[in-house]
Amino acid sequence: MNTEMNIWNVKFEDIIYNSSGPECTTLAHLNALWASSSSAIMIKSCSPEPRDGNPTPRYVETDLGSINSMWLPNLWYKEYIGYIPKLKQDYKKPVVCSIVGFKPQDFYDLVTAFQQDSDVDMLEVNLSCPNVVGKPQIAYDFEASEEIIKNICAIPGDKPIGLKLPPYFDPIHVDAMANIILKYDIDFVTCINSVGNTLIIDPETEQPLIKPKGWLGWLGWDYIKPIALANVRWFYKRIWHKTKIIGCGGIKNGVDVFEHLLAWASIVQLGTILAKEGPGCFARISREFQEYMDKKWYTSLDEIIGNLKEL
Repeated sequence: MNTEMNIWNVKFEDIIYNSSGPECTTLAHLNALWASSSSAIMIKSCSPEPRDGNPTPRYVETDLGSINSMWLPNLWYKEYIGYIPKLKQDYKKPVVCSIVGFKPQDFYDLVTAFQQDSDVDMLEVNLSCPNVVGKPQIAYDFEASEEIIKNICAIPGDKPIGLKLPPYFDPIHVDAMANIILKYDIDFVTCINSVGNTLIIDPETEQPLIKPKGWLGWLGWDYIKPIALANVRWFYKRIWHKTKIIGCGGIKNGVDVFEHLLAWASIVQLGTILAKEGPGCFARISREFQEYMDKKWYTSLDEIIGNLKEL
């Protein structure tokens, strides 16, 4: 089966690449991803200044996934802009960069820099991580989200812009964000980021697994797949006619990819499994997806994407 996919003017040779999360912060990480079967390279969410992130332990793997409170460690957006030309020259894959800010002007400045002064192929604007004390996560503050989205969409440039969204748990909140997206030129949305503010306790040590933020962290992998699938489907029903959907959350094998496509994702990202297994996960999961499609006699992605059967 041909698994090429276009996200507007950007061509992906396959439907699987990495999320902005583990193993994409340093140049060594990026080189390893480029040498893998990942169809693109996503660069870690970058900020106006370098960040060390939270104290350790801040990431722990579990049987069902992972919990983390990394708090956006990254090398600085100008460092990543400098990496992009060589990565594209050496490996000929699309480069997607995630950007993050702590106030509206940060988002405007970083999108401007990547639109006008970089060779990046796509921008994923992370509205689902940082927040100001006393205010909700950005994507849960719809007034703040619209201000950011309106401003970044007005910046000249031809690079597709998407949003990394948090999990929504009520259709009314999905409607609120979808209505904003429909007003502006947002090319794709990624559903979802990790599920935040959770606590995992080790009963043997009688301690939490991570230290930062009062021991609260963000869940990935098996814990969140049903939530991710619901968000993909919810947004499909509201914005499918103008905005692509990228599925992210709980993908560890080819069947998980298939489920995200049925829900209406056009392409998927891998996070926790990359941290657990390393870059070899891309080839394995792509092969498993192809084998499962052969078993079900599917011959094209068009037969699968969005075709979740009604009960």
